[in-house]
Amino acid sequence: MKTIVKPNKIDIGHTPAGQFEETRYEKIHNVIFDDSKEASIQVAAEMAALIRKKQDQGKKCVLGLATGSSPIRVYEELVRMHKEEGLSFKNVVTFNLDEYLPMERSNIQSYYYFMHEHLFDHVDIPAAQVHIPDGTVSQEETVDYCLSYEKKIKEHGGLDFQLLGIGRTGHIGFNEPGSHINSGTRVITLDHITRVDAAPAFLGIDNVPRKAITMGIATVSKAKRIVLLGWGQNKAEIIKKTIEGEISPQVPATYLQEHKNCTFVLDTAAGSELTRNKTPWLVESCEWTEELTAKAIVWLCSITGKTILSLTDKDYNDNGMADLLVLEDSYDLNIKMFNRLQHTITGWPGGKPNADDTHRPERAQPKKKRVIIFSPHPDDDVISMGGTFDRLVEQGHEVHVAYQTSGNIAVSDMDARKHAEIAMELQPSETAQKIINDLSSKQESHVDSPRVRKLKGSIRRSESYAATRYMGLNDSNVHFLDLPFYETGTIKKKNLSEDDIMIMMDIILQIKPHQIYAAGDLADPHGTHKVCLDAVLEALERLGKEDFMKECWLWLYRGAWHEWEINEIEMAVPMSPSQVLKKRHAIFCHQSQKDGVMFQGDDAREFWMRAEERNRDTANKYKALGMASYSAMEAFVRHKFDH
Repeated sequence: MKTIVKPNKIDIGHTPAGQFEETRYEKIHNVIFDDSKEASIQVAAEMAALIRKKQDQGKKCVLGLATGSSPIRVYEELVRMHKEEGLSFKNVVTFNLDEYLPMERSNIQSYYYFMHEHLFDHVDIPAAQVHIPDGTVSQEETVDYCLSYEKKIKEHGGLDFQLLGIGRTGHIGFNEPGSHINSGTRVITLDHITRVDAAPAFLGIDNVPRKAITMGIATVSKAKRIVLLGWGQNKAEIIKKTIEGEISPQVPATYLQEHKNCTFVLDTAAGSELTRNKTPWLVESCEWTEELTAKAIVWLCSITGKTILSLTDKDYNDNGMADLLVLEDSYDLNIKMFNRLQHTITGWPGGKPNADDTHRPERAQPKKKRVIIFSPHPDDDVISMGGTFDRLVEQGHEVHVAYQTSGNIAVSDMDARKHAEIAMELQPSETAQKIINDLSSKQESHVDSPRVRKLKGSIRRSESYAATRYMGLNDSNVHFLDLPFYETGTIKKKNLSEDDIMIMMDIILQIKPHQIYAAGDLADPHGTHKVCLDAVLEALERLGKEDFMKECWLWLYRGAWHEWEINEIEMAVPMSPSQVLKKRHAIFCHQSQKDGVMFQGDDAREFWMRAEERNRDTANKYKALGMASYSAMEAFVRHKFDH
């Protein structure tokens, strides 16, 4: 991928807000990296440089710190620098942004626990110099407590550096929509969307606290330097509103437009909605690559309501694309784009035998292909590509499904206990009774016992077999990899390990596939899908010199949350009404994930509803551009290897 804004070494530096003008749309300085890992390293380097500078001056370095998934890699890099480069934290004083209320420090969901797990337990910072809001403070004491927290920050000379994340509501800290610019540390009621986003970590929204203690907008704004981290597609919309929109209490992060030393550090996905990235032809003259031209033409059709072949010179001229017409006239541009899009459509995802494949997404040969569908969780295969799965089996290819994780964390205690009680009724056993006892005595913040996790994993396995059998696949072609990184019993997973990579390499070597399908739905850069794709890519990188890899193509699908942009799609597989229904029934086989699924997000619909809507929407977009009409379509992008 191409970096949109390439920082120079650790130069994510600031520009006073009044002087900064990346484009006429943007009001906050920002830099965009290829990925969050490199960006996090650069942010950690700036923080380390500040700590060392203060050490040289014999002064304390006062840091405001954030929690959540965004800063994890920053903290990992700071820990690495402490252990490998001698970075000392003895002169560092920290103040955390927020904490849930009520919340015990020992609770694994507490920010006290988070900060010690990711940073404080691994560096030499004195305990007395760590300040985290107390989630156990009583209602009667909260006002005095919040005032004292503010006083402590002032006594230390204010914050030298404030690290922030951003929520989908535009909150910073827990300053939810409606927060005032002059707000200080206080108790706040959490927005529903914020609680929805936190629900996976708490195994359901009912377990998410409704209140929190947070530093205020005024407290944060007094920091001498602010760096806000934004990762992933699901942050792109709010990032655009914050950077390009008007200052509004309904998007609290927009107050940062008035800060004179603030930088947003983003990855490409989080910055994708900014005008200079989404529609750069509206900002400046462009280098019209084939990819950018395709993106622009699809956009032009959407705003004019026209099909590709009906676009005119006037449409191009009126919408900032006049310089494109200097290269080619509208007729030629339209024909090329029409053909490009039409050639993505195929009812033969494994290639059509004995056909001219010059303009087809897949090769005609070999006629029968060996295929691996990698599914991060035990239902992503049918949710994301159930119609294509059906076609591949129906057309005679040797299809294998490899479930990368057990998915046990997504089975509710209620479902697990139900299955254990059925087992006790059919065949009483000590194990089943122990599972029932474990679940009946389980505390809210406790991790499942190994035997409970095993049962929950078995539930997901049985549902997966039900779905794959319904799709016509033999049990011998279904593989459960149970990658170790996932098996923690909590939402927080381990880092990808050598064991994970070896498991992935083994299954690929065993099958020697011509096609691999993998999840490319990376809205959450720290989620299971991202780690599972990293495992696929690393395994394939190491196997790159194997003979079979010369003929192995990797196709990426997306899940129930997002779809590829039309201009990105390289293979679109139409689905008939009967296939849509068959896909729905395959998803229904995953009964533990129906109705009360704990990772629902802010969309109340079940996964099958979301998947159908997404597939129908893709088909409608193709139709609106002038293509044939289909009931639904599944979309894929091919990942190109260097070998």
